Amino acid sequence: MKLIGVDVGGTFTDVVFTDIEANRTLIHKVPTTPDDPAAGVMQGIVELCRHHELDRGEIDHIYHGTTIATNAVIEYKGAATGMVTTKGYRDILHIGRHQRPQHYSIMQEIPWQNRPLVQRRHRKVVAERLIPPKGEVLIPLDEEEVRRAARELKAEGVEAVAVCFLFSYLDPTHENRAREIVLEEFPEAFVTTSSGVSPQFREFERFTTAALNAFIGPKVRDYIGRLDKALGAAGLRADLHIMRSNGGVATPAMAAEAPVLTLLSGPAAGVLGGAWAGGLSGRNNLITFDMGGTSADIGVVSAGEFAEATARDTSIAGYPVMVPMIDIHTIGAGGGSIAHVDPGGAFRVGPRSAGSVPGPAAYGRGGTAPTVTDAHLVLGRLDADNFLGGAMVLDGAAARRAVGGLAGQLGLAEAEAAEGIVTIVNNNMANAIRSRTVQKGIDPREFALVAFGGAGPLHGAEVGMMLGIREVIVPPYPGITSAVGLLTTDLKYDAIRTEFMTSGAIDYGRLDRDFAEMEQNLAAQLATDGIAADAVLFRRFADLRYVGQGYELRVDVPDGKLDQERFGRTLEQFHRLHETEYGHYFADSPIEVVNIRQTGMGARPKIGKPVPVRGGSLSEALVKSANTVFRVETGLQELETAFYRREALPVGETFGGPAVVLQIDSTTVVPPGCEATADPQGNLIVSLPGE
Repeated sequence: MKLIGVDVGGTFTDVVFTDIEANRTLIHKVPTTPDDPAAGVMQGIVELCRHHELDRGEIDHIYHGTTIATNAVIEYKGAATGMVTTKGYRDILHIGRHQRPQHYSIMQEIPWQNRPLVQRRHRKVVAERLIPPKGEVLIPLDEEEVRRAARELKAEGVEAVAVCFLFSYLDPTHENRAREIVLEEFPEAFVTTSSGVSPQFREFERFTTAALNAFIGPKVRDYIGRLDKALGAAGLRADLHIMRSNGGVATPAMAAEAPVLTLLSGPAAGVLGGAWAGGLSGRNNLITFDMGGTSADIGVVSAGEFAEATARDTSIAGYPVMVPMIDIHTIGAGGGSIAHVDPGGAFRVGPRSAGSVPGPAAYGRGGTAPTVTDAHLVLGRLDADNFLGGAMVLDGAAARRAVGGLAGQLGLAEAEAAEGIVTIVNNNMANAIRSRTVQKGIDPREFALVAFGGAGPLHGAEVGMMLGIREVIVPPYPGITSAVGLLTTDLKYDAIRTEFMTSGAIDYGRLDRDFAEMEQNLAAQLATDGIAADAVLFRRFADLRYVGQGYELRVDVPDGKLDQERFGRTLEQFHRLHETEYGHYFADSPIEVVNIRQTGMGARPKIGKPVPVRGGSLSEALVKSANTVFRVETGLQELETAFYRREALPVGETFGGPAVVLQIDSTTVVPPGCEATADPQGNLIVSLPGE
């Protein structure tokens, strides 16, 4: 079985190939092509196959992490979108909720008002109404009004339509019929329903999620179709699968139908790849730290389990998104992040990035702004002749000019400005990690930091020391760990139903029926994707809260027929989880069941454990010794630093910092006072000083 994983980043597109039977893994990187990411994907795959004389026709599966959906939202470059909604609720998308994103700011931007996904003139209302709690029809759907709305939207030139009715999560019949009518009148449109992408209560979040799905739908659908055709034209007969935000992959048809589920496609793969690397060395409490060219993504893996974002805390570019997602925090901190002096005179780094074009000044592609990469080169922590394994030679003079210009503005020496850039971006990332750990009651000192991405290993040790972490794990292929993560997952689909029942009046028969129906639907979808019934795994969950609360916690629900004793375990688990999350619980308070969830997973072939190259000795691995700049107790100081080739490092032999470890896809910095060891599983373990 031969697999390829492709992850598109802001600066580079990463490709990994693995032959499972031969346990052979190959990697390749090419610059991302922002105008058409599919071109970079194809370039990476074709070049990797050509360089290593691989038969393209023998590749079985291609897994892809895409940023198309995310970029369309962030850049506000989606389709002209229309909406058909319940009469009287035209402005749900604009009004939102009573909470302001920033409570005390009078100058804040509210994304759904400043950059509406659906312009008000494209929101059409029709007569229909369901009523809770069971979804009885109060006002039948006026089909003629739907037809008239569809014709108007077509005449107005929209490309996509979201059908969003009040209480459709209780019964999707009205929405489904309206979708049929819109397609009859407007067959070329991309049409989605709110119950089809997020069948749960909270109409603002549900409507916004559906509007996002429509907004990005045509672009994602066209991209997937274009990539699928390009793969075929290049002689690749492999099955294509797309990474989704929940940590699973889906077929192209499923991804094109619900592209909103791919909004965290690439970052989700990074968390999986980080967990895979940590698992190789027997670590299952991990903070994943994925730093690329434009951003840094942070995830938490506790006891081998990924944290999933809660419905009320999930947003993309400020728009709430109510779909299953791994809990990932992203900040604008990458190798291409631009250092600057803001209007108030403060020294800042990011979030603006030089990206892949023109890139950092050191890339020699016309960039002149000082970036994090330029700072590392000025400090001597990058080897200009060994970047990307020697495939790219860095321009040290250009980096010094860029950093020197900033230094002049700040009245600092060149090295001081460069070290300041690195320190500021390290603090930004450490604060981001604290927001996902310390602020949630998690002690980061009990976790290992998995540093990957092209720039992660450059910063991992210094960020870890800021947090009191004792160990940093650098994966075997750090620069392409997100692409590797694509090869560690399964097909994964989710189903959800809103229930609303309290612990004193649980309808176990209804829960059993709804779980059974969701399982049947998921099994049918996985069967359509070619997964045998005995290869499917189901998991059940419930979103619970104390009566009167406005937020929920997700807990496991045991398999089998439910009764008071079995479901009581779920209620007890909720008490314990509430105490862990918030420091208290209310043993005598009634608990409300809000949603039930079912996840269906179909096993896919996966990458094997890497076979580490066992080097001979440290002296044989040594490339050179050179001075690099680090901050020590007495201030900035040039220190003699050993530069090693990672593939030649002897397994199990410890070496001290300062040291720099070079490999084709990344560079690892081992600061003074730290030690590093290449372990037998293929990871580089950096031990940090501490108590």
